Amino acid sequence: MRRKLLVLRHGKSDWSTGKQDFDRPLVERGRLGAQRMAAWMQAQHLVPVHIVSSSAARAAETAEAVCATIGLKLKDVRFDGRAYAAGVGELLAALADSPKEAEAVMLVGHNPGLEELVQFLSEEPVAIPADGKLLPTAALALLETDSEWAALGARCARLISVTRPAEVPEMFPTASGKEQRTGKRPAYYYTQSAVIPYRLRNGVLEVLVISSRKGNRWVVPKGVKEPELSPRESAAKEAFEEAGVRGKTGTAPLGTYDYEKWGGLCSVEVYPMEVHEVVEDALWEERYRSRKWVSVAEAGGLLDHPELRDMIGGLARSLGCGGGE
Repeated sequence: MRRKLLVLRHGKSDWSTGKQDFDRPLVERGRLGAQRMAAWMQAQHLVPVHIVSSSAARAAETAEAVCATIGLKLKDVRFDGRAYAAGVGELLAALADSPKEAEAVMLVGHNPGLEELVQFLSEEPVAIPADGKLLPTAALALLETDSEWAALGARCARLISVTRPAEVPEMFPTASGKEQRTGKRPAYYYTQSAVIPYRLRNGVLEVLVISSRKGNRWVVPKGVKEPELSPRESAAKEAFEEAGVRGKTGTAPLGTYDYEKWGGLCSVEVYPMEVHEVVEDALWEERYRSRKWVSVAEAGGLLDHPELRDMIGGLARSLGCGGGE
């Protein structure tokens, strides 16, 4: 069986955090580079069925970005400590544990080990680019081999290509209904979910609103639907992170609305959440925001999207309660 090995170096990492090497995360540019490479892989039909990733933060975040972009589940990733700060021997040992039946495996890791591995496996000498880097950050090497994963050895593979992020399109393919479009983020960014957190006080409906990230307007908790969560589950996650609340999320959405962002059209599915707990500020992940309870009438004056105002009114009617003044 002919097997494909995809060797991906992690995206550009953030040196400004002061964290130890193992814990250093990606910068946004590094995450976008990994996502662009993943979208290109999908377009080229180069989707791995198994991923082996270094457990260091920047490599793990790269693997997660790839999975989210091309729709793989994190259970398909094996985070392996042997792939961190590894030489050829450790990388081969990590790959050897891949499923025997896997036709395409991706290895996410670090230099210089990855470059040494590609040179070791390639049956022909590997030409090094003028800048001296075979695999800059988020670059991908594709090799093909007839060897089983547990039997990889010197010169057992053919190096098909090395692709750098700068060589792939900066725009991502997205879709709006039947219309094919491009945007500045992967397609899954444009499917979002939100909650309208509410409570009843003496039979009157109150809604929790939060300040936007920039603090210049009032919004409800909203975000990109997490690939491994349902829209409802993802909405509840946003409520906890952005507003610091937990509660009972309705099983059916109140409705949807669209807005433009990242050069594309985002579609937001909105769920009601009856709030049972408001966490203290110390436990609130995004406590740089402000939050306040308002009446239905106040919410209508604060929120930008008329669809949200209609949904809040519909929620009040369904609960058979007033909205206050």
